[in-house]
Amino acid sequence: MEAQARRLDDLVSVGPAMVRDFALLGIHSVAQLSRRNPERMYEKLCKVTGQTQDLCCLDVFRAAVAQARNPHLPAEKCEWWYWSRLRKAQDARS
Repeated sequence: MEAQARRLDDLVSVGPAMVRDFALLGIHSVAQLSRRNPERMYEKLCKVTGQTQDLCCLDVFRAAVAQARNPHLPAEKCEWWYWSRLRKAQDARS
C-alpha cells in the first residue's frame, strides 16, 4: 500500500485514541507523520495535554513513524512492543 493511500488508522499499533493524539499534534496523514520525530511528538503531547503520558505512547509513536517512513517495514517492527523492548534495553544500559 502506497504512503499516500494509507491512513493513520491503517498503521499497526494505531487505534482511535492514537489517531486523536495525532490530531492534537497536527498530524492528519501518513505523509505528515513520516516527517515527524517520535521523541518530540511525545514531549509535545505531554505539554499539550498537561500531563506526562505513559512511555508506551512513545513506543507507539516510534512504531507509527517507522511504518510511515517505510511501508515495507518488517511486521515485528510495526508492533509497539518491539520499540518498548528496545527502549527498556537502552534504559538498562544507561
